[in-house]
Amino acid sequence: MDHTQAHAYLLSKPFSSVGQPFGEGVDVFKVKDKMFATLSPGKYNEGETRHWWLNLKCDPDEAQALRDIFDSVIPGYHMNKRLWNTVILDGTVPRGEIERMIDNSFLLVVAKMTKKQREAVQVYL
Repeated sequence: MDHTQAHAYLLSKPFSSVGQPFGEGVDVFKVKDKMFATLSPGKYNEGETRHWWLNLKCDPDEAQALRDIFDSVIPGYHMNKRLWNTVILDGTVPRGEIERMIDNSFLLVVAKMTKKQREAVQVYL
């Protein structure tokens, strides 16, 4: 999955929107004004390929398990390292797994909403 595919999938979620509150180049994806993902060009060293980085909310136990399984899943860059992972979109994580991680991040955020907001989103799931 590349950054354009990730961007499209993130926006396909019900009530999702994108903005750049942290400045140009960092897309922040929200559901009903609650952040569930960020997408930005990642850090890189001179001569390296620049990959995009996708930050996703995650259950703490699952977050560590994903880091153990995939080299390109690291603790959330500029995020709470216990609750967020960064997925480096370098082609090593299967698309279906990235979509599953996006879905989980979205659902974790929806679960913390008020009952009224949660029910409005769940109608579309």
